[in-house]
Amino acid sequence: MTETVVGADWQAWQNSWDRQQEWYLPDREERFRVMLDMVEALVGPAPRVLDLACGTGSISDRLLQRFPGAESVGVDLDPALLAIAEGYFAGERRVRFVRADLKDPEWTAKLPHASYDAVLTATALHWLHSGELRGLYGQIGGLVREGGVFLNADRMPDEATPRINAADRAFRHARRDEAKAAGAVDWAEWWQLAAADPLLAAPTAERFEIFGEHADGETPSAAWHAQVLRESGFEEARTVWSSPTDAMVLGLK
Repeated sequence: MTETVVGADWQAWQNSWDRQQEWYLPDREERFRVMLDMVEALVGPAPRVLDLACGTGSISDRLLQRFPGAESVGVDLDPALLAIAEGYFAGERRVRFVRADLKDPEWTAKLPHASYDAVLTATALHWLHSGELRGLYGQIGGLVREGGVFLNADRMPDEATPRINAADRAFRHARRDEAKAAGAVDWAEWWQLAAADPLLAAPTAERFEIFGEHADGETPSAAWHAQVLRESGFEEARTVWSSPTDAMVLGLK
């Protein structure tokens, strides 16, 4: 590992998280751009947003930079990522954070608002099983106002194209190997860095007690997501962006 982040340099930790995520998702910024384009197109430039499974607040960061009139509520269970988010956004009145478990049927009671113009999430809900995700979508349907939107960008593979999938997988892994040789930090190494930081050591240890090493969820297709969103009260739902491995599905109330 060549990367070092020390102490309460929350900007450095935010940048480090972005670089680690981009190692897996080189089109990450494009996804965020399309996500915010859809928010602006459908609910305008001053939305009240729920940043679902927010992590370090990557969506909220880009939201507030693009829309000065926006406000965001970030919700997550991960104590280490929330520590970075709270440190990075300290003093920013347009954003607040809530610690809650999305598997808890009562998690919405912790939110400061009953409804939102947009609920946004990225690279997060794949740790839920399909039954849990179906239940969560039902709750989200009750949080998004009429005319509001939900956007989920995540891994949504198409299992009907195994040869295409295999070629893309080999290509992506080769690119990652090249970046790793140049000093890129992967998921495991990033968490080792966090555990070594005195300010993040305790929340990182707690994080691994909660989640373990890896997610244990499922990655259904984009068509599945769109169908379940329609069943959950969204009038329209479809894919608005995709890559060979990921997709972003939008639901419109």
